[in-house]
Amino acid sequence: MLTAGGLAPCLSSAVGGLIERYSEIAPDVQIIAYRNGYAGLLTGDSVEVTDAVRAVAGRLHAFGGSPIGNSRVKLTNVKDCVKRGLVKEGQDPLHVAAEQLSRDGVHVLHTIGGDDTNGTAADLAAYLRRNGYQLTVVGLPKTIDNDVVPIRQSLGAWTAAEQGAIYARNIIAEHSSNPRMLVVHEVMGRHSGWLTAATALAHHRWVKGANFAEWLENSAARWDAHAVFVPERPFDIAEEAKRLRTIMDTQDGVNLFISEGAGVSEIVAAMEAAGEDVPRDPFGHVQLDKVNPGQWFAKQFAAELGADKVLVQKSGYFARSAAPNDADLALIRECTTLAVDAALRGESGVVGQDEERGDELRVIEFERIAGGKPFDPTVSWFTDLLRELGQA
Repeated sequence: MLTAGGLAPCLSSAVGGLIERYSEIAPDVQIIAYRNGYAGLLTGDSVEVTDAVRAVAGRLHAFGGSPIGNSRVKLTNVKDCVKRGLVKEGQDPLHVAAEQLSRDGVHVLHTIGGDDTNGTAADLAAYLRRNGYQLTVVGLPKTIDNDVVPIRQSLGAWTAAEQGAIYARNIIAEHSSNPRMLVVHEVMGRHSGWLTAATALAHHRWVKGANFAEWLENSAARWDAHAVFVPERPFDIAEEAKRLRTIMDTQDGVNLFISEGAGVSEIVAAMEAAGEDVPRDPFGHVQLDKVNPGQWFAKQFAAELGADKVLVQKSGYFARSAAPNDADLALIRECTTLAVDAALRGESGVVGQDEERGDELRVIEFERIAGGKPFDPTVSWFTDLLRELGQA
């Protein structure tokens, strides 16, 4: 098994769940874990899951992070693998990985990651088939963006939204530190606004249920979200600025929830027009932490709203590193159980709720897995949220 890509509130639990399921129904199966994702596979850095580890595997459900480490490695990006010292010049990373699996006597590979991780697993599985290797590859969908096609709910996404809302409470409390405060809460989500929308909804629900004194700064209207911006929903900055200016004048502050993918195309276009290099990762994705969409949004609105102070904060690392909540734990348990059962019968694919098959939990064919599933901004829970916030 290996975990790869960014963290999500499911990796530790998924590892624990796989170990528990194998120990339950196939205790004689030897399990090894490649450390730090595909990097460990390429370099042969693995550890055996001992009886002592099996005995305490259930403890992993209570933690975030990954007990076996992560990395972002794409086996088809030869140049990057060479640059990082994972393979030598002239070597094919897919061949190196296949040979390592063969040497280790691996018959089943469990990958726990997002679309990039499982896409890489699909590349590896295809290479192995072409070259006569017998290997079953079973992936688990991990991404807090909840943007894997055709999977309805990715592991860890519910928890990330819940944790992002907890983060928002404390950040928004900063409004009382300065008059005319603009608070920008930037939420992870490169292509999909699902996490931003779900985080804003969780925060809004908390506000509605909180017992505010309704006195000066301690009021529901002051603590609530005032706008939610996602990549899939176009907006007019000038019109929004007018609406938000009224809120600033009335409430003495404005709170924005912004997806890190919102406005990226405009930012990249501006950078390229200015002759600046756009930083990208090994998968070709724009490195959003370096582009900094939250700061861009803050600049767009600060002057128009007459903000005396601007605070931009990102909840991503806080949210993605959490231990899974009860809803995610239940989903993880279902998925790891099916993953092991599928592996033992030699069925490859990614385990998830198949939206194109009536949300059936099944092993989805690798060729149907893709990233960048857009959030549907017309779903009722989101349109209801916008209406309640006055943004509809």
